[in-house]
Amino acid sequence: MKIAQSVISLALLFESSTAFVAPSLSNVRGLSTRIFEEEEAATEMRGAQEIAGLTSGVETIFDTESINEAIPHRYPFAFVDKIVEYVPGKKAVGIKMVTKNEEFFNGHFPGRPVMPGVLQVEALAQLAGTICLKMDGADPGSIFFFAGVDGVKWKKPVVPGDALVMEVEILKFNKKFGLVKATGKGFVDGQVAIEVAEMKFALAKG
Repeated sequence: MKIAQSVISLALLFESSTAFVAPSLSNVRGLSTRIFEEEEAATEMRGAQEIAGLTSGVETIFDTESINEAIPHRYPFAFVDKIVEYVPGKKAVGIKMVTKNEEFFNGHFPGRPVMPGVLQVEALAQLAGTICLKMDGADPGSIFFFAGVDGVKWKKPVVPGDALVMEVEILKFNKKFGLVKATGKGFVDGQVAIEVAEMKFALAKG
């Protein structure tokens, strides 16, 4: 019995002692190489050129200057930077690049800047106005005034660094009375940020 206990004790002692044996140099090199490869894979970057190329197929239909010719809004109240899709008199897709230099971020909110929801609605309205003021029956220099807005839902905060991609569709245009109905949505990173079921405008000569 004592011999068996001694044998077991020796076996346990041998096992515990091997845990403190220094690993071979080849094992250390292999381990460090794997760690380096894993870190390199984790920090692999796509690079500016590849990321910039993601929008290479998006064509600018109306740039900032062209939009200025259509609607009267100017800094700090111009909220459409360019239009990338356009069906005359019907639809448009426009982009508002939201930067930390926007005036409204000074007070909305200090320490946590969020683009005011009403200005998101205004941005959609300006996009709709660009469509309308290029339609037949809209006199040069005309202005569209808000007449109503219904079914507004905000889904996601819009913050500095976001690209607010907006889509507006003209539902009805009464040329005789200068009345317009439109609907629109705004997206950030492919997710809905705002949707407006109906916007109403009244056309007035400038």
